[in-house]
Parts: sequence; C-alpha cells; structure tokens
Amino acid sequence: MERLSRALAWFFNRPRIAALTLGILAATGFQPLALWPIALLAMGGFALLLVRTTGWRRAAMLGWMFGIGHFMLGNAWIATAFTYQANMPAVLGWFAVPLLALYLALFPALAAGAARALAGRVALPLAFAGCWTLSEWLRGWLFTGYPWNPFGIVLLGPFDGPGLAAIAPWMGTYALSGLAVLIGGLLAAALASRRWLPLALASVLLAAGMYLPAGAGASGKTPFTLVQPDIRQEQLDDPRYFEDAFRKTAELGAARVPGERRLLLWPESGVPDYLEDGYPQRYYSATTAFADPVLARRRIGLVIGPGTTLLTGAVDLEVADDHAVGAYNVVTALDADGAIVGSYAKAHLVPYGEYLPLRWLLEPLGATRLVPGALDFLPGPGPQTIDLGPLGKAGVQICYEIVFSGSVVDAAHRPDYIFNPSNDGWFGPSGPPQHLAQARLRAIEEGLPILRATTTGISAVIDARGVVRDHIGRLQAGRMDGMIPPAAPPTLFARAGNLLALAWAVLFLLSGLVVSRRRAR
Repeated sequence: MERLSRALAWFFNRPRIAALTLGILAATGFQPLALWPIALLAMGGFALLLVRTTGWRRAAMLGWMFGIGHFMLGNAWIATAFTYQANMPAVLGWFAVPLLALYLALFPALAAGAARALAGRVALPLAFAGCWTLSEWLRGWLFTGYPWNPFGIVLLGPFDGPGLAAIAPWMGTYALSGLAVLIGGLLAAALASRRWLPLALASVLLAAGMYLPAGAGASGKTPFTLVQPDIRQEQLDDPRYFEDAFRKTAELGAARVPGERRLLLWPESGVPDYLEDGYPQRYYSATTAFADPVLARRRIGLVIGPGTTLLTGAVDLEVADDHAVGAYNVVTALDADGAIVGSYAKAHLVPYGEYLPLRWLLEPLGATRLVPGALDFLPGPGPQTIDLGPLGKAGVQICYEIVFSGSVVDAAHRPDYIFNPSNDGWFGPSGPPQHLAQARLRAIEEGLPILRATTTGISAVIDARGVVRDHIGRLQAGRMDGMIPPAAPPTLFARAGNLLALAWAVLFLLSGLVVSRRRAR
C-alpha cells in the first residue's frame, strides 16, 4: 500500500503526464474495449487532478493534455481509412489522428478551465460535469460538428441491455456524459479518501445497472430482410467488382416466400448504377451493367421480387449546363416495378471524406478527399421521413449522421423506425463497434428502433431500448429476417432535443455554485 501511495504521489506530482495518461485510460471505456470502470476512475482521477490545480489557465492546459490522449486513442480508427485510397500516402493517417486530437482536445480544455474558474475543491466535480456537458454539445455542432464518442457512451451496457444509458431519454447523450463525469469524480473522491463502504456500495449498484438485461421486448408487425454482403473496402469502389457485388447483395436478399410483403434493406453503396433520370448519357455509360436508368431500376425490381420495397444506398448527381457539379449520398426507395417511391440525401457529410474543405487551398497542396471521385458530395436538407404505406414510416440516417444527438429525426413527421445504412469497411476493427454503440444511444434517446445495414459489419437490429435484437459481425456475409421492433412513445428528449441536455448542464453548474457558497460560509 505504501508503494502504491508513493507511485500515485509521483504520478500526480507530474500533472501533464498524469493528464495525458488519464485521457488515454478514459478512452478505454469506448468500444471495442468497453472498460467502463477504468474509464470512470480515470475521469475521476482527472477531476482530482483539477482540484489540486491552482488557476483556470493551468486547469485548461491539463484539460488539453487529457483531451490529446483521450481523442488519439478514441479516434485511432481514422488512420485505417487512409490505407484504402491511392491519392495520398497511407502514412498521413498517423498524422491525421494526432492533428485531429490537438483540435478536439480544446473542448476538454474549455471544460476543465471553466470548471476550475467557477468552483472550489468540493464543488468542482459538479461544475466539471456541467462544463463537460456544454463542451460536448459545442463539439457536436461547431464547424459542422464532430460528436464521435461522447463520454456518456461508457455507460452503455452490453447488447442485451442498455446499462445506465437507459436514462438517456430523460437527459440526452451530452448530459449523460456529464453524469458519467460526475460519477467518476465521486468514485475517485471516495477512493482517495478511503471511504470503502460507500465505494463498495456504489460499485455494486453501478455493476448491477450496467449488466442488468432488458428482456425480450415487444414484437413488431413490419416484416424486413436486412443484408450484409461483406464487400471489402478494397473492392467496393473498383468497377471490376461492381457486378459481382450487386449479384451477391441481390442473392442474399432474395425473397424466401414468393410475393411476400416485406421491407428489404441494402447498405450504403448498395447500387453502383445511377437510378435517377435526366443526366447526360455519358454518366450512365460510365456505370456497370446498364447505360439506362430505367433498365437499371427494372432489374432491381425483378431481383427484389413482388411485394418487396427496397431501401438502398445509391448516388445521385447535381447537373448544371450538361455537367455534373456535385453528388448526393442517398438512400433510394424502390418498389417491385422499379419505380422510385422515395429518396433521402445525406445532410451531415464527412469532412475530408465526402468533401474537401478549403479545396482552393488544399487541392494544390496534394490533398484530396478519401472517397474516390473528383466531385464533392453536397448536403441534403436534413432529417426526413419516407412514408412506405403498409411498411411504415422510415426515417433515414446515412452512416456518420447517426452520431449527431438531437438531429436524426424529423420531429414534425416522427417515423416508426430509423434506417441507418453504412459503409464501415473504412474503419478497421475499432470504428464499427463504436459506430454501433452510438446508434444504440440514438435509439434510446428517441425511443425508436434502428436498423443498420453495412457493407462489412457490424449490421444490427436495435430496439427502442437500445437492445441489439440481432446482428451480423464484421467481415461476414449474411442476412437477418424478422419483424421491425415497435417504436416507443416519444421520449422527453424526442420532444425537447438538446435543450434538455443544456438544462441538465445548468443544473449541474447551479448545484456546484450552491455547494461552493455553503462551503464558503
């Protein structure tokens, strides 16, 4: 025990090293490691480090160091994406990760500095929880936003239960992060003061809340087939493989009962052909099987079969003066006759992935976007609901969009479920499970089931409680058949959005100020 005390004293007497290390440890709570006890204690240890810090400037510096470690580990999957393109050296990925971390670390720096300025020693965990909530909300929209891996996700349970994230409908993800910060601070304070009984009781309650299964849940009435074709990233954008990929996807989703009414779900990048009419002929001729969009749609109608409505990823063009000036990453709904019955264009695009910011500056320096092609993708109008008649109302969020808390549903036309097609083949072994975890949080917040169809995994059926009813793992081909889980009534978060999270942030901060004033007396 004495050696441990000396080691901890050495550690905390080197605050910058301690902050960087604790940031890395706090990121171990994210998937696929999911070491949530370590993550909570690491965040709590950082709160104790802030208590020992004099002045908000030093606290902000430590917050920045914490954030660098935190976001470098949490976003390490980004480096893998650079290995699937030929225009830039793959080694750039290992520069992109720390550069992104240097920027994202500004948000923990802001939270730490503000908390230290607002509160004294006793109240600092409450103030830090409120400031962290606000900083995550800010990270979610500033410069188009990058809300990947909110800290609250460490409270998400295994597939058969939501864990402590079950309270997200009454808080929202960003306030859930603030609560996780507060829990970590209280645990670390109890450990530091050797209050063993409260620490043991809290640990038992936390473990019970994290691992309590949610049960089977209600059954739905809308039949679906969801396909994961296992098309590897190195083949996905190669025209030589387009036709084989299409046939594989079509065969996996074939109807098992002729004429059955069902919803068929293909992933992002599910169709290589342009399906909309009206483009110059040379664009159709550049695709694989058909130089005619009518024939391309009819072929799809034939392979999906009577009674089936398909939702599939595709690409549309924006044409002006006989030239394509941009593209849209879309989900297109087609019936068995090959008629387009609905469409949705992705609104939250991936910077440097689907478009190149500051193209006028970066392109002459040799930078390109990661997705092949010379055209930048254009943003769609935002969340929309596609009415599919007897197959229900489908909300659509394509790939990365699902991580934006409070921005995934058209509140005026609430859907029955959300379809989240994705191409997670870019992101190695750690990106897909993190992506799935964030989709589960959206399901819990909104009280809506989410169906994820991906090219290489992880595809999943998630009910309105965040329980994974079924899934297909990475690098596997397969299909899932069943009934779409039912939606829950609109949650408090579904009605209030992130105003609810901001209200909790204010509550955390006011509680901290009250505690500070009482201690001052």
